[in-house]
Amino acid sequence: MPLTDVKARALKPKEKDYKASDEKGLFLLVKKNGSKYF
Repeated sequence: MPLTDVKARALKPKEKDYKASDEKGLFLLVKKNGSKYF
């Protein structure tokens, strides 16, 4: 499933940093402070 703009904006910070990825290997790193990086 593609990582769309709407899905990326909906990601919330957690206690630890985590990665949200799509089926082609693109991932978005969500930091515990709420910042997001490709």
